[in-house]
Amino acid sequence: MKTSDQLRQIRKSRQRFKIAKVINGRCRLLIHRTNNNMYAQILDEAGRKTVVHVSTLSKEIRDTIKNGGNKEAAACVGKMIAIKAKEKNITNVVFDRSGFLYHGRVKVLADSARENGLNF
Repeated sequence: MKTSDQLRQIRKSRQRFKIAKVINGRCRLLIHRTNNNMYAQILDEAGRKTVVHVSTLSKEIRDTIKNGGNKEAAACVGKMIAIKAKEKNITNVVFDRSGFLYHGRVKVLADSARENGLNF
């Protein structure tokens, strides 16, 4: 019997294989979630460097939210990652959900980033 983390790793590798086919020089919006926090970063695939990073532990978000592990916090992270990406002139990204299912906090973060100007 496989654990939930092992199943997530399988989904993650399957998704990364598909992303590699369609990335075409675009940056990748990578997310990670834990029970207590949400993390989002935009990676430049050409240089293999992090361009923008936001999490619920970031100072600008930590002061505005009460709990880092809920949908409200995910919406704040999505909004801030889109704002910071615009400052770096990044509008088109590929969404990498790291094997997490596309519902709940992951979906809220993605919708918030889309509403604030990121295209994926």
